[in-house]
Amino acid sequence: MTTAHDAVVLAGGAAERLGGADKPGVRIGGRALLDRVLTACRGADQTVVVGDPRPTTRPVRWTREDPPGGGPLAALDAGVRETRADVLLVLSADLPFLDEDTVRRLLGALTDTPDADAVLLTDSDGRDQPLVAVYRSVPLRRELARIAAERGTLAGGPLRALTGALRTARVTAGPLASFDCDTWEDIATARARIREHGTVLDEWITAVKDELGIELDVDTGLLLDLARDAAHGVARPAAPLTTFLVGYAAARAGAEGGPEAVAEAARKAAALAQRWAAEQDEAE
Repeated sequence: MTTAHDAVVLAGGAAERLGGADKPGVRIGGRALLDRVLTACRGADQTVVVGDPRPTTRPVRWTREDPPGGGPLAALDAGVRETRADVLLVLSADLPFLDEDTVRRLLGALTDTPDADAVLLTDSDGRDQPLVAVYRSVPLRRELARIAAERGTLAGGPLRALTGALRTARVTAGPLASFDCDTWEDIATARARIREHGTVLDEWITAVKDELGIELDVDTGLLLDLARDAAHGVARPAAPLTTFLVGYAAARAGAEGGPEAVAEAARKAAALAQRWAAEQDEAE
């Protein structure tokens, strides 16, 4: 069971290395960077985005640091003020490959380390990522208040002033989970990566579900097998039409059907396609 938590996403940076471009709105695989991060943190009870409001695929609460552009500490403080949970997931808005599994690992590590104030993601080069992390709310608020009192402001303050004062644990991840897009070269690399053979299908399915507002997780392998059976056993145009009809049948089963309704409809259609093909073989 996932630990109850809120999420704070920082999306208000100046993006100087992108020439001042609207970084959270830059699209990777047809989806804005911010929307990709919001998908990864969809398990949060509430998500607060620190930045200028914009359309998003998931509902969020908006806020802004004072002054705008005051840096990550000021932005984090503004986001934290809008949350209520005891555990806070903190993310930057430029992580195209962050996924729910990494978020669950961070949350699980905090639960398994009761003495820790925070769990930071550590990238493959051993660098801590304080903006891919989970924090306990009480010590996080305490340290933000301390830094503000000592410096007179959080604007322009370094994140290390915060993390250096907290008891931290770490989760190591592969290079993709912490990959962020600071330059146009990074963005080109991310766009090329999602089109690789091993990832393009999952990327496309996730993009379609976000676009259509669908939360349902289905067995894509089962549907691909069905499409193959329909194409080979009946006719090539039968593949997309059959998978559409399976989706329609599952929808008629109602929300309570869930992935099981899709699987059951797919099994029935696959069996029909196999019977159809068997009759054709007998006729020949």
